[in-house]
Amino acid sequence: MDKDPQIANKEKEQSQKPLIKVGLTVGDINGIGPEVLIKALKDNRILTDIIPVVYGSNKVVSFYKKHLNLQDFNYQTCKSADEVSAKKINVVNVWQDEIEIEPGQSNADGGKYALLSLEAATKDLASGKIDVIVTAPFSKENVAKAGFEFVGHTEYLAEMSGAKEALMVLVSGSLRVALVTTHIPIKDISSKLNKELIVQKIEAFEQSLKKDFGIVKPRIAVFGLNPHAGENGKIGEEEQHSITPAIQQARQNGVLAFGPYPADGFFGSKSRQQFDGVLAMYHDQGLTAFKALCFEDGVNFTASLPIVRTSPDHGTAFDIAGKQLADEQSMRSAIYLAVDAYRNRKIYKEITANPLPFSKEEKGRKDQD
Repeated sequence: MDKDPQIANKEKEQSQKPLIKVGLTVGDINGIGPEVLIKALKDNRILTDIIPVVYGSNKVVSFYKKHLNLQDFNYQTCKSADEVSAKKINVVNVWQDEIEIEPGQSNADGGKYALLSLEAATKDLASGKIDVIVTAPFSKENVAKAGFEFVGHTEYLAEMSGAKEALMVLVSGSLRVALVTTHIPIKDISSKLNKELIVQKIEAFEQSLKKDFGIVKPRIAVFGLNPHAGENGKIGEEEQHSITPAIQQARQNGVLAFGPYPADGFFGSKSRQQFDGVLAMYHDQGLTAFKALCFEDGVNFTASLPIVRTSPDHGTAFDIAGKQLADEQSMRSAIYLAVDAYRNRKIYKEITANPLPFSKEEKGRKDQD
């Protein structure tokens, strides 16, 4: 029987798309990172879009394959990313050490090998051997013991890629929540906020929504800092002094920014459906509601970098590591978002590279404006 022409055309289009080389770090080898990574890759249909390159050790992958009883999970071991193959799961051996894997145990070894995995993937990303990077979670405490001097992945990758500052964006479907401040104490938030910083974050968010998500004219909702967005100065003055002036400045610069909105009722109302992105002032203000709504498939996307990086929106979860309870959907979503963002960036670069010149008539009208 002949194949449906629409299906045949879709398969042809899919086969013509260049496969994206996705570098995957294993995270803490005693956390849920290796488990969700293997579970996300076990469905071979994912190989129609990507060439997965796992940075770690075949011994770690073999341990969790056996632990999860996934007899049909197949992969090939490579000495470097130069040896990877399409239609296969590729594991780059970053280390050859004989190590004891202890699921659920937080220790220095977990930090040491998470850092080795990250460093190897970052090096290959910089040299063009992989196209994007997806990072499994590690313990900040444990990687610090291994000499990691950054607050987290976001700050490390910003430094490695030469970016002044990255923008953390949590993504699930059409819900995108970005943060002005990230990993700082609550007592320091107010002193960190100023008009210039907020304008910078609004404009960086707009650029990401255009470039990474393909939204032509993004609308951004900006939160206030205080309850009820300050109530005109009755409950704090940050809105009047910094946030509202920043929104006004961004609008003068051509950004469709609105607010400040009270954070408490925003996510539960229909208001968020009118926006392409939400900018929160601090970590828990934006992420508490986001994770309540989208914990299973949320993705941490690092915007404002010259490279594409995503990660699942959960941590190492030592409490369930090794118990076969970890849900892989967030990791799977992180992989697909990295691929989409990479392709969107290429499209954006193409359509903005050589804008059509004005005709003489149009140029004359423009000069009169």
